[in-house]
Amino acid sequence: SLLVVGAAGGVGSVLVQLARQLTQLRVIGTASRPETQAWVRELGAHAVIDHGQPLRAQLVAAGVAEVEFIASLTHTEQHLDALIDAAAPQGRIGLIDDLSGPMDVMQLKRKALSLHWEMMFTRSMFGTADVAEQGWLLARVAALVDAGQLRSTVSERFSPINAANLRRAHALVETGRMRGKVVLSGGF
Repeated sequence: SLLVVGAAGGVGSVLVQLARQLTQLRVIGTASRPETQAWVRELGAHAVIDHGQPLRAQLVAAGVAEVEFIASLTHTEQHLDALIDAAAPQGRIGLIDDLSGPMDVMQLKRKALSLHWEMMFTRSMFGTADVAEQGWLLARVAALVDAGQLRSTVSERFSPINAANLRRAHALVETGRMRGKVVLSGGF
């Protein structure tokens, strides 16, 4: 099983679809509002739980005793203890968000959990041996979109690209209540 924390956001809404299309995992997404919970279900999650409520009890109620994979896409510090509790022994926790300070990784030891951080530009920044993988991955996603297996998650568009629209888009993202992606388009 895969637990996606922040499943209604820009990254999570694509991850839910990719996990359903490319794996046999049971996908559980988190979303806190009725409209975002419906969105995550529509994208294919097998179950949706509220990250504002205790996670473990909701997972058990959804028929999931523990999860092998966790993608914590937002507010990791807020949810870390609950994620560790929900993780299966030898499970994997992946993060993309920034933490405000050091993380006590010793709390992962008892269950032998592994921690994985992803940053989109690591390959190009450091010239890793697998730098071409980024292009391959993007081509694969584009093919899934072209085949109708992956849908766009754009929920807001602002045009043209200017300071006012940039502020509008940023303010929307800062609310922490975004569904999908916001796009700035058009000329400058």
